[in-house]
Amino acid sequence: MILNSTLDLDELLQQITATATELLDCEASSILLYDEKNPRLYFAAATGSDPQELAKIPVPIENSLAGTIFRTNKPMILNNVEKDPRHYSLVSDQIKLKTKSLLGVPMLIKDRAMGVLEAVNKRDGEFTERDVAILSVTAAHAAIAIDNARLFRQTQQALEKVMETNSIKSNFLSLASHELRTPLGIIIGYATFLQEDSKDETSDHAQQVLTAASQMRSLLDQMNNLTLLQTDEMEMKPHKISIQDVLNFAADEIMYFAARRDLEITYAFGDDPIYVNVDQEKTTLAFVNLLNNAIRFSPEGSQIVIGAIEQGNDVTAWV
Repeated sequence: MILNSTLDLDELLQQITATATELLDCEASSILLYDEKNPRLYFAAATGSDPQELAKIPVPIENSLAGTIFRTNKPMILNNVEKDPRHYSLVSDQIKLKTKSLLGVPMLIKDRAMGVLEAVNKRDGEFTERDVAILSVTAAHAAIAIDNARLFRQTQQALEKVMETNSIKSNFLSLASHELRTPLGIIIGYATFLQEDSKDETSDHAQQVLTAASQMRSLLDQMNNLTLLQTDEMEMKPHKISIQDVLNFAADEIMYFAARRDLEITYAFGDDPIYVNVDQEKTTLAFVNLLNNAIRFSPEGSQIVIGAIEQGNDVTAWV
C-alpha cells in the first residue's frame, strides 16, 4: 500500500479512494474531512465523482452516518442503508449512485478523528469484519499521509508568504536607496560648498548637515548591499562606459569621508577612455565598497590610489 508517494494533497486523496475501492471490491469510496472553522464534514475526494461538486454538500456531524462514525470514533457497517434514518440522501442524488450498503471507518491522528473513509456498495455480497479491518488499516495510513501533505502545503504557503514579504521589502529598499541617493548628493555638495566658503556658525551648521547626510548615504549603501545579497537573481544591465567614469563616480561618493581622515585620492590611469561593458550602478557600488574599506583601514594622512589599465581584451581596475 503506497499512500506516501506524493505530498500533493489532491492527488493523494484520489489515490486513497482508488486504493480503498480496489481493496474492498466496491463500487465507490469517499473521504470526508472535518472542517474546524465550520463544524461539519465535507467531501474531499470520491471515486467517479467531481470532488468540487461534492465539496459543496455539507454533511452534518449530527444525524448523519458519516457524522456518527466521526463522533463515536467507531467503524460502522450498514448493508441496508436506505432503511437507516441517518442516511443522507442528498449525496446519493448528487453523485447519481444509489447507496445500498456502506462501510465507514474513522481516520485518526493521535486518537483524534480528522475525517471518515467510506466504501459504498460491496460488489459481491455484504461488507464483513474483514473488510472493516482492511479499511481501518487503509484509513490509518491515509490519515498519516494526509496530515503530512497538509503540513507540507502549509509550509509551502508560509514560505511563499515569506518570499513575497521579502520581495516587497527588497523592492522598497532598492527604490529608497535609488531615489534618495541623488538628492543626498546635492545636499552634500551644497553643504560642502557652504562649509568651505563660510565661517563661524554657518560653517558649523554646514558641518552638521554634512555629517548627517553622510551617515544617511552610508545607510543607503548598506541598504543597497543588503538588497543585492538577498536577491536570488541579480539583474544586470550592462552598457558601454569608460572605466574612468565608473571610478570617478565611486570616488565622488566617498570624497567627503576621505577628507575627514585627511586621505588623498589619486588616480592612476590615462586620459584616453578605457571602455568596458558593465552594469554601471552595481560596478560603481562595488568600487564604493572597496574605497570605504580603504578609508577605514588606511592611516590618516595617507594616500589611496585608484587605477585602471587595459591589457589586450582585459581591463584591470584596482583600489
